[in-house]
Amino acid sequence: MKGLRPLLPLLVVSLAGFSAGPVVAQDWVHTGTNLGNQTIRIAAADFKPLGYDAQTPALKAVFDATLYNDLGNAGIFDVVSKSLAPQAMPGSPTEMVASQWSAAPSSAAMVAFGAFAVNGGRIAVSGWLFDTSNTVNPQVLGKQYNEAATDDMARTIAHRFADEIISRLGGGVNGIAETKIYFVSNRTGSKEIWAMDYDGQNQHQITHLGSISISPRISPDSSRLAFSTLGHDGWSVRMYSLELGRMVGFPGGSAGGSNLSPAWSSDGSKVAFSSSRSGDSEIWVADANGNGPHRVTSITGPNVSPVWNPRTNSQLAFVSGRTSEPQIYTMDQDGSNMQRMTDSGYAVSPSWSPSGALLAFSWNRKYGPGDPGGQDIYVFEIASMHWLQVTHESGSNDFPSWAPDTRHIVFQRSIGHRTQIWTMLADGTHQKQLTQAGDNSMPNWSWK
Repeated sequence: MKGLRPLLPLLVVSLAGFSAGPVVAQDWVHTGTNLGNQTIRIAAADFKPLGYDAQTPALKAVFDATLYNDLGNAGIFDVVSKSLAPQAMPGSPTEMVASQWSAAPSSAAMVAFGAFAVNGGRIAVSGWLFDTSNTVNPQVLGKQYNEAATDDMARTIAHRFADEIISRLGGGVNGIAETKIYFVSNRTGSKEIWAMDYDGQNQHQITHLGSISISPRISPDSSRLAFSTLGHDGWSVRMYSLELGRMVGFPGGSAGGSNLSPAWSSDGSKVAFSSSRSGDSEIWVADANGNGPHRVTSITGPNVSPVWNPRTNSQLAFVSGRTSEPQIYTMDQDGSNMQRMTDSGYAVSPSWSPSGALLAFSWNRKYGPGDPGGQDIYVFEIASMHWLQVTHESGSNDFPSWAPDTRHIVFQRSIGHRTQIWTMLADGTHQKQLTQAGDNSMPNWSWK
């Protein structure tokens, strides 16, 4: 057990080399993450203001900026810079002159545009998407929205319109502009569970337990949040209802020992977690209400960080220290058909892609005495055993979590003594820091 000692502190909060290496150009990554198609050059015109309500300028500015950023974050567009776009603000299809936008320097293949008004405390938005090359029937999309006149709703309308565009032009894969990211933050003095919009906006505290809460996992229907908390009797898996705004029972998560790292099945019927109630940390499964907990592993050495294959709900990936240093394994949900996925280094924090074809995880390939190596995020295709390193020794990178579009990954990065939440495209490009205040860690992307 000597080699496990560096792992033991990590087990409280978290818890290689493969037979095949990366392939040239990583075509499998692009195919598996919907990033393989040529990007579409798109312009987002500032929406035309209508009426004279005093709230219109400020709320329209929020809407315009959010729509532009959402399209830029999608990973499938080459968004025309505002400095290259025409100054025109077409407010309806009859006002759109497509040739202005298709010509250089804009050279846009698609244009999003529309009208924005505030009337009687309500925002009214009409939005269109035009194909500039189609002179006969250029309209690709037309939508109308009417919501309360607040900054939050201006952002929400922009998110909804952006997601409509992304779904229409991105092969039917839904956009992520309305998704949430849950994470751990110590900015109030104790480690609590927080939430934010996918782009880092609207950061707000969820729990107020005054202890150490870690490993948040949102349910598939976004109604409940599972996480682990350190209490008088040790670590327990707890449950918070976002609908009720309070803690709810989860009896199977507090039956002795350390209970950590909960994970939902994609149908919302089961929660897997690690527990040491029977000795070593093993993988356990209970139903969604915490009833019927049962052990599915029985192996010497700690077994932690289970995650379900969201495509089948019949397979789990997890971390085991049975061979000294932690490695990643998969198994059927009853503990059978166990397969080792990594065979060297220090591999932790698996996250299964929505398609079930890919695993993201944190891996220090050079881990060992006298060689500190680097902890980076890798993406691994299970069928081919190919892997791709997607961060490159910029700090210590851990806890990846897939977005529901399979195009994006959120993760934590520690540089010096600070840890923050970052996002990137699944091939490692377009990395962006989301948090600034305090230390922020262990992110989990919502299912929708």
